[in-house]
Amino acid sequence: MKNLIALTIFIFSTGSFGATTKIKDLISLKGVRKNPIIGYGLIVGLNGTGDSASDITKSSLKSLYLKLGLEPQKNVTSKNVAAVVVTADLPPFARVGQKIDITVSSVGDSKSLAGGTLLITPLKGGDGIIYSIASGKVSIGGLKQGKNFATTGRVPGGGIIEKELAVKFSLKDKLELRLINPDFTTAARMEKTINQNLGGQFARAKDSATIELIVPVSYNRKVVQLMAIVENYKVNVDIPANVVINERTGTIVSGGNVTLYPVAISHGNLSIEIEGSKADGNKSEKVIYVNKSTSLKDLAQALNAFGAGPEDLISIIQALKKNGSLIGNVELI
Repeated sequence: MKNLIALTIFIFSTGSFGATTKIKDLISLKGVRKNPIIGYGLIVGLNGTGDSASDITKSSLKSLYLKLGLEPQKNVTSKNVAAVVVTADLPPFARVGQKIDITVSSVGDSKSLAGGTLLITPLKGGDGIIYSIASGKVSIGGLKQGKNFATTGRVPGGGIIEKELAVKFSLKDKLELRLINPDFTTAARMEKTINQNLGGQFARAKDSATIELIVPVSYNRKVVQLMAIVENYKVNVDIPANVVINERTGTIVSGGNVTLYPVAISHGNLSIEIEGSKADGNKSEKVIYVNKSTSLKDLAQALNAFGAGPEDLISIIQALKKNGSLIGNVELI
């Protein structure tokens, strides 16, 4: 049993739907999202771990010298400098002067960015406009434990917002709520919950992933207050009958509403029979008997008791699905 537990992990939900969940944990708002920004920069102050023979680094360093009023006669070579791609996420409703975290990634043959300083680097959006300026000390965690890549680092709070995205959120008269995990049942429950609490037909589920919310007149120009109320309403989330299997780790994740039809299985030294009715008193010790209303959780526990290994369990689940005896979807990752 100890070896089995070490190799196989079962996670089962306890019913056809989970506990009541706040709407804020189930949705995103159309038009309210992060936006990636990117730039190219130089990290200096490295202890001989920078780029050794990168033409782009030499050219960039020479260009930097020219901007600073120096006039080098040839490309400058230094192992204390590394060329990096600088990336960040522009948060929704970002405001000028707000600080954001920056990620730097080496593009040359630098061995480590530890101890370096990112020089001033403009970060642009997909439209080519500069939205942030980044600079600062590079932090690389986990070096002593060998748990991190020394050629990628972070600059906490190293970016300053220079331009805002124009979003007139408070003036909206309609919002679109998008379910992170689309589901018709959950969408219908969410529509009903919102309308009952707001006292009118303000929400309409357009499909399994989209709910249109009309801003009530009483919340005109007070959309923030409206969303603060709506996102805290609670709904029961419907969990589909899914089984997810990771064969590499022997992990099985299943909804508690995955059930089995009557079936008999022979696998190695194991025989399993899922009965349509109660069995008689003459049961063989080599056969596992379970009722037709059994769940996958019950079957897994029975198999564990008989010493079935991870490969046995995964093979049996796949065979049950192929046979049509398992009510649910099986997905391999």
